[in-house]
Amino acid sequence: MKPRIYIDTSIVGGYFDAEFEVATKALFERFENGEVIFVVSDMLELELIGAPERVRQLLLNFSKDNFVHVSLTAEANDLALKYIEEKVVGKTSLEDCRHIALATISKVDILASWNFKHIVNLERIKGYNSINLRLGYQMLEIRSPLDLSHYED
Repeated sequence: MKPRIYIDTSIVGGYFDAEFEVATKALFERFENGEVIFVVSDMLELELIGAPERVRQLLLNFSKDNFVHVSLTAEANDLALKYIEEKVVGKTSLEDCRHIALATISKVDILASWNFKHIVNLERIKGYNSINLRLGYQMLEIRSPLDLSHYED
């Protein structure tokens, strides 16, 4: 079964960022080859509105049929607020928490991000998953594209 990978806005931007480009393009190559399924949200689409043109257009290069689309729900918003209430992150990280909550509720295999401060951060991952498990949700794998690349022997 193909892994379902929720991508946040940093993944789309990382495609054009010299620091993150190689690993991000390798992840997109896996997507193009049909090895993984990308899960995108309406939040991603909203966050891309203010992005540079080439970043906004990137996902349009792929058929919409290749993506699974999820929308922010009251359940996801409540879960995001719980992460903040329990101080996994501060109030200014609400959008990041919404991505995590959407990925959790959508039961994706992995959330991919380049946000090392609020998302791909071991202590924060423990916090998100502690709340997820306590509330009856599954644990969420959170990784950077560096962890999602195939390496040749």
